[in-house]
Amino acid sequence: MSDITEQMKEWREDFGEEYTDRNALTLNEMNKLYKKNYGITRTELNNLFIGKLDRTVKVLEIGSNIGNQLLLLQKTGFKNLYGIEVNSYAVELSKQRTKNINIIQDSAFDIPFKDGYFDLVFTSGLLIHIAPSDIEVVMQEIHRCTKDYIWGFEYYSDKYTEIVYRGKKNLLWKANFPRLYLDLFNDVELVKERQLKYLNDNNIDMMFLLEKKSK
Repeated sequence: MSDITEQMKEWREDFGEEYTDRNALTLNEMNKLYKKNYGITRTELNNLFIGKLDRTVKVLEIGSNIGNQLLLLQKTGFKNLYGIEVNSYAVELSKQRTKNINIIQDSAFDIPFKDGYFDLVFTSGLLIHIAPSDIEVVMQEIHRCTKDYIWGFEYYSDKYTEIVYRGKKNLLWKANFPRLYLDLFNDVELVKERQLKYLNDNNIDMMFLLEKKSK
């Protein structure tokens, strides 16, 4: 694991445990929350973006917390699922909640898998918590580990915008994350993206799918 950043320190300690406890939803509760926020469930979004992929593809989630996103994928037939999570408390809970999913404690800054080991690497609310000064390092690691696809679901803004998060600064940013990937790598292309406006306010999230170009 690389040197500990300010953000990693927060997420590894009590702040990360408190987040885990606040967000310990069942799969049904998570789908209902997505439906309430966006008018579409997470399962439906997943199917729109990666539903046609072979269920034997090897998938890694960066920042898997208690494993809910991986459990949703498993429920729809995906078999080769992995996760890394920086908070040890969340990792232990995820191991209690999952079966046949390989979740380990580690960092997005030094993903412990070889180049191109996965067919798809994804994040869900992870890039928003990486400082802008560090985002390229994390994106480089994600790009390195995937053979084919990069998938994401993150807060969206046209420009990098810091948001005060639970009274703390330097912990959350909105951005156009697929554009950052496209600007950083000349061997990826956008397959699909969808802006998801909250039904009760003007905030926007985005799901996106990128693919490495054939060599």
